[in-house]
Amino acid sequence: MVQSSALDLLRRQIAAGGPVTVAEFMRIALAGEGAGYYATRDPLGGAGDFITAPEISQMFGELIGLWCVDTWERAGAPDSFLLVEMGPGRGTLMADALRAARVRPRFLSAMRLHLVEISRPLRALQAERLGTFQPQWHDDLTTVPAGPTLLVGNEFLDALPIHQFQMTPQGWRERGVDLVDDALAWTLLPPGPQLALLQAAHKRARPDEIAEVSPAALSVAGTVGARMAEDGIAALFIDYGPVESAIGESLQAVKAHRFCDPLAEVGAADLTGHVDFAAVANAAREAGARSHGAVAQATFLETLGIRTRAALLSAKAGEEDRVAIAQAMTRLIDPRQMGSLFKALAISHPSLQELAGFP
Repeated sequence: MVQSSALDLLRRQIAAGGPVTVAEFMRIALAGEGAGYYATRDPLGGAGDFITAPEISQMFGELIGLWCVDTWERAGAPDSFLLVEMGPGRGTLMADALRAARVRPRFLSAMRLHLVEISRPLRALQAERLGTFQPQWHDDLTTVPAGPTLLVGNEFLDALPIHQFQMTPQGWRERGVDLVDDALAWTLLPPGPQLALLQAAHKRARPDEIAEVSPAALSVAGTVGARMAEDGIAALFIDYGPVESAIGESLQAVKAHRFCDPLAEVGAADLTGHVDFAAVANAAREAGARSHGAVAQATFLETLGIRTRAALLSAKAGEEDRVAIAQAMTRLIDPRQMGSLFKALAISHPSLQELAGFP
């Protein structure tokens, strides 16, 4: 078992207060007091633990940049607005997006860039790529100023903590993590108040089946929805999970591009869970916003013109690069790869009835 500061934090908390929920386990492992996974490393790329869509191809960020420009124009092209990215990684997506946005110079002069990022190593990389745009950094949305906002979150919601509830012959129990002979082990606990967040589909669970809810994701959706309803413009989330709420366990740990035991690599592996897009959209609507989608990533990117963009890039490329461009596009839109599992969901001011990419 890998020893880590996050593991030590977790052991101390369990020793002092007893078993923790899966959500608290994730919080400590990923962001605990400066010792968590995201706070201590750059997890991206071939030398890291996973690769996200912006690292696969420049086309992904470019199309999101054009989506932002189009949405800004649909909202009346305000003279001043905030462009916010949640979980910007290395800054790759935003750098590609802003390069594409040069087709509308007034968009660039009107926007003020804000980045929501807890990782100091990643903030340093973001500063290298985006420093000319004078970004401001935030630990969360609470310190991002009010005003018309375009917000992007790619693979952000999946890393927010989830609560897991398991159906037993005695009813729902909450899944947790305990110490047994100084080793971490799964356990079942009396259900906490988050049980009330279960969706109608979850209530059909049979014994041993698991339902997941993410109060953190719903809170973000509610905050973003309220911001969009009050100030406009729109938010775009791209992540993986089902369109409709469903029963099933999705918690996974990834290290060095391989799945691993979540309890064996605390603080040294990425932890994620599927996003419940129906619940997220509903939370945004309850806050007064309009929701668009969710639609499959393939539908979103193809509607925005990824095939045309790939053809334009290929026309100027050598044979080796043309093959790479085609392979990258396939990875992004093929239903057997990222095209179906990943979804796009937009949250907007109610006046924006139609948005590009959401047919």
